[in-house]
Amino acid sequence: MATKEKCLKGSPLAAYARKKAVGLGLDGKGAKLAELVWMIQENEGHSSCFKRQKSCSQMDCCWQLSCGAKMG
Repeated sequence: MATKEKCLKGSPLAAYARKKAVGLGLDGKGAKLAELVWMIQENEGHSSCFKRQKSCSQMDCCWQLSCGAKMG
């Protein structure tokens, strides 16, 4: 479940994504934020849906503030 600390936007989200990718052993060097999030999502067994859907039911997603999908 996402915590307030993980629900970030902008530069803090990008820093969190890079740190998370490194922790998962992913090489996200040079990747844009969306590409990095997709890599993380796939590595964790989720669909790479960040900024690709108009609506989402994953209320505990830590990427939701920057995703743009309508939650519900």
